[in-house]
Amino acid sequence: MAKRRTTPKELPDAVREAVERTVQATVGGAQNTRDRTRETLDELVKGAEAQAREVRERVAHAIGELEERRPATQEDVAALRKQLRAIARRLEAIEGRLPAKKSSSSRSGGNARGSKTKSSRSSKVAAARSAAKRSSGSRSSRSR
Repeated sequence: MAKRRTTPKELPDAVREAVERTVQATVGGAQNTRDRTRETLDELVKGAEAQAREVRERVAHAIGELEERRPATQEDVAALRKQLRAIARRLEAIEGRLPAKKSSSSRSGGNARGSKTKSSRSSKVAAARSAAKRSSGSRSSRSR
């Protein structure tokens, strides 16, 4: 049988040192790669967040524009009618507290044109009120 050669004591130590140096070099490179990867991902996340904010703002703006442009619904019209009736009631109450009108014959030196304008205005207001009452009365009978 052939005689086996013995390994010198320095050879395992040399191999061990070479392996340790290789591992240390690899670990340092991996740490550097990990840091660069983390920085790149952070930049990507910040960019995505900024784009998401911008998209949210655009969508909110578009929804606001659509709300302004949409036609009035029946609920919208009903709410406006309710408000108009309340305003008419308040106007009637205010007019009820005003002093009674004097007739144009009792005016001395009054302007005939001025009294005509006032009477035409009051007749227009009365006509508008009666039209509003008729239209609200016919609507309420239809809704029953």
